[in-house]
Amino acid sequence: MKKLSLLMIALLLLFAIVGCSSGAAEPAAPAEEAAPAEEAAPAEEAAPAEEAAAPKKMEDLVVGYAQIGAESEWRTANTASIQSTGEALGVDLRFSDAQQKQENQLSAIRSYIAEGVDVIGFSPVVETGWETVLQEAKDAGIPVIMVDRRADVPRDLYATYLGSDFVVEGEKAGNEMNNLLPEGGKIVELVGTVGSAPANDRYSGFRNTLNDNIEIIDSQSGDFTRAKGKEVMEAFLKKYGDEITGLYAHNDDMAIGAIQAIEEYGLKPGEDIKIVSIDAVRGAFEAMIAGKLNVTVECNPLLGPQFYDLALRAVNGEELPEWVPSEESVYYPDNAAELLPERQY
Repeated sequence: MKKLSLLMIALLLLFAIVGCSSGAAEPAAPAEEAAPAEEAAPAEEAAPAEEAAAPKKMEDLVVGYAQIGAESEWRTANTASIQSTGEALGVDLRFSDAQQKQENQLSAIRSYIAEGVDVIGFSPVVETGWETVLQEAKDAGIPVIMVDRRADVPRDLYATYLGSDFVVEGEKAGNEMNNLLPEGGKIVELVGTVGSAPANDRYSGFRNTLNDNIEIIDSQSGDFTRAKGKEVMEAFLKKYGDEITGLYAHNDDMAIGAIQAIEEYGLKPGEDIKIVSIDAVRGAFEAMIAGKLNVTVECNPLLGPQFYDLALRAVNGEELPEWVPSEESVYYPDNAAELLPERQY
């Protein structure tokens, strides 16, 4: 009986402990009410975009121009056109004469980049070796315009090329030689500066149209100068003499030098030796009037007005065509006297 009482007491104690530990969980405290969102501040009005810079005017332009040199009447006229037109338009022109040396042109272009000019113009003395410096100009945000001669560079490194189609000039010269020597003959060629665009293209263009019965027996560079043209023609005459029936000169200055050599040799230029040249400078018209030159194919040097128009458009962000050609003709002795007074170069 005593054991049973003890057991009952133990069970009662056990139920009391279990009851205390298994009571229902207190209800969770209600979540705090979210603080009311602050009213969104009104968006600040966007600052007005900076006004686009006003387009530059011609008189605002600072132009760097790296000229080849003064190797011919044509180049002298070209330089005069660039300088006089710039002065008339009120342009700040920084001009350099490279004296026929590429390293001088490279140095001039780099100096223009350092000065921060608006636009650079140049007539590359040869076609190759310009990519690095033109990339430097592009990186500086300075557009470049090639004038009269092309450089062999990617299209994105220059704004445009202004000048002649030298291949077509050569083709015109070839057609004129065909007309002068319909029965064929043996001719010599005075080539321009080796590696230059006009020399390369006038060389190939001439051959594109020259008749098969006309043989080019020799071809040498006269470097586009009168003195060198005379010197090389003297060598041709010493070597071939009366075999020569025609001369093709890549410019008028070399042709005029060659005319002197032909006369000193005892032959008649324009008669004994038919002569076709390129440029149409005043000296060529004078030679045609004297009966010493048969044809000159025009290459217009008066590019100043077109150059500055293109320069302003390039500086103001206008996309320009890859090539802007100049208009040119072919001239003959029969109207040379009439046209000479009108010639500006």
